[in-house]
Amino acid sequence: MKFLRKLLSPPTHEPIRDNQAERNLFARRALVAFVGTLVLTAVLLGNLYHLQIVDFDKYQTRSNGNRIKLLPVPPTRGLIYDRSGTLLAENLTFFGLYIVPEKVENLDRTFDELREVVGLTDKDIEQFKKERRRSSRYTPILLKPDLTEEQIARFAVNQYNYPSLDVRPYFKRHYIYGEPLTHILGYVAKINDKDAERLKNAEKETAYAGTTDIGKLGIERYYEEQLHGQAGFEQVEINNRGKVIRKLSEQPPIAGKSIYLTLDLPLQQFIMQLLGEQKGAVVVLDPKDSSILAMVSSPSYDNNLFVGGISGADYRRLLNDENRPLYNRVTQGAYPPASTVKPFIAVSALTEGVITPGMTISDPGYWQLPNSTKRFRDWKKSGHGPTNLQKAITESSDTYFYTVAYRMGIDRLSDWMKRFGFGMPTGVDIHEDTPGIMPTREWKQKRYKKTWVMGDTIPVGIGQGYWTATPLQLAKATAILVNNGKVNTPHLMKESRGSTVEPYKDPLLYEDIQEPKAEAWSAAKRGMYGVINGAGGTGRKAFAGASYVAAGKSGTAQVFSLKEGQKYNAANLKKFLHDHAWFTAFAPYENPKLIVSIILENAGGGSSNAAPVVRQIMDFYLNKRLPELMKAEEQTENGGVVPNEVPDETENLPASNNGDESAVENEQDFEENIPVILQEQNDIQQNAPLSEPKPAE
Repeated sequence: MKFLRKLLSPPTHEPIRDNQAERNLFARRALVAFVGTLVLTAVLLGNLYHLQIVDFDKYQTRSNGNRIKLLPVPPTRGLIYDRSGTLLAENLTFFGLYIVPEKVENLDRTFDELREVVGLTDKDIEQFKKERRRSSRYTPILLKPDLTEEQIARFAVNQYNYPSLDVRPYFKRHYIYGEPLTHILGYVAKINDKDAERLKNAEKETAYAGTTDIGKLGIERYYEEQLHGQAGFEQVEINNRGKVIRKLSEQPPIAGKSIYLTLDLPLQQFIMQLLGEQKGAVVVLDPKDSSILAMVSSPSYDNNLFVGGISGADYRRLLNDENRPLYNRVTQGAYPPASTVKPFIAVSALTEGVITPGMTISDPGYWQLPNSTKRFRDWKKSGHGPTNLQKAITESSDTYFYTVAYRMGIDRLSDWMKRFGFGMPTGVDIHEDTPGIMPTREWKQKRYKKTWVMGDTIPVGIGQGYWTATPLQLAKATAILVNNGKVNTPHLMKESRGSTVEPYKDPLLYEDIQEPKAEAWSAAKRGMYGVINGAGGTGRKAFAGASYVAAGKSGTAQVFSLKEGQKYNAANLKKFLHDHAWFTAFAPYENPKLIVSIILENAGGGSSNAAPVVRQIMDFYLNKRLPELMKAEEQTENGGVVPNEVPDETENLPASNNGDESAVENEQDFEENIPVILQEQNDIQQNAPLSEPKPAE
């Protein structure tokens, strides 16, 4: 019934839309949207406030960082002069092609195109990649050095294709005189990874910003800090291609100081020419302060080859040269000093009281070890007969100094000779300074695991055995003798000049030798006077007719040991087994102005080969060069050099047939446990390449 009633009843109409509800919903949605818009607008305004007001300085700095760059300006390297103001090392201006690699889309394609435009090479690209690794971003890097005028013109025509490249000037080191000064000046070369690491550890990276070269050897390395200067900076505005639009500000660099050396260039050149192709070394000192007037190592090489990076072919040629031009024989060449050390041993023996000036021994031509049949022979087979100290130095009696060595013992000998500078760095102002070997008991035990025996001591008395020394050490010891024990440090620096003049100051590394009495010093010097002026002097012939009075000592250094009964015969030996020729001298005797020490490798006897060269050097300096210097500048006072009284008459020394001091080295046979000296020398020389120049990386 209910169903029928519902079916038959009229229909009722319900509304399809609720307009009020929709209006309410819209109102709610509009309110939410409005509030959201307000919130977002507030956030936006807040961020704008922070960006434009609160963080303005921060974002301005970042913005400027995109268009304003701080570019390093490398300082101009200081120049190097000789003592008279002659320029030795200069900075030449060259033009190079610089690139900002971060602004180049395709470096490889650009490099290929530049091969045609400016002659870009694989070496240039390799060097660029090395330099890029240590450079900061957006810093211009040298891509192609030493552009010619034609290359500059060709690039200028095509520059619109390379907006991130530019031609700029730069300085390059140039050594005006090349080979004669290489072992003194050294050279600069590219900063490699080791250099960069060293600068970083020393916190000097900022000072080298924008700098590509650094001192590697010699004066350039030792005085790097003074020569380099301090880098400056430019604040510049750049465009989106890395081009500088304008310079905003700058801090100018501080140029390096110029260095004036004690070196006398004409003397240096004269000695270099005098040696010619002869292997050897010469050092000339001013005895008043041990300033170095000349320092020649022959053969040498052109240090300009290393500036900017030496080619592999050139470096291999130098490295494989059997004459070994890369190492400095004056400071790194270690040789047995031979008889040149007898005057120094004489001073120590007189001071220790083991001999007196008048003590006379009989020299039969050999010395025999007590309680042994072992004989150490004199260079003069027939002996020197009755021999006192002056005669022993003048005629270079080995037998006399065997006796001295036996009485002194190795402990006192080593201690005294170290005070004369042997076995110790000289302190010269270049890093390439070999101490040589002044043997001791401890040294032999450590080196050879063997005990020291008396047979080791005896040859030390004549500068042989394990003893090795450099020419500079011999010159320093001679200067100590000339100055009666005053120890000055050999040096090349005269003064540095920047905003102020700073003269060289002796670091006083070693104490003066004060114990010997004046008589001991005089006795040794009188013996050296006799070498050149005495009837039996080994250097008399070389200095005959000299216009000045000189004193000196010859030496002939053996490079290998002779077996029992074996005789030295140079004609049957290869050249590299011939004796080395030594000579050290000072002049004038009464008021010394120079000391000359020389070694000529494998040249033979010292008095017949080295002494004549010393004579020519002294003639040139005392008779020609020194008068020229005296005219150019006011002659200074003696400056502390001990004057010597020229003997009125040389002691009556018997004339002899010395001819040349072939030394005990020519015929002497040593104890079997004394190693071959050649091996000692080779051991040292094999280490020399560690100090030799390496190709710039």
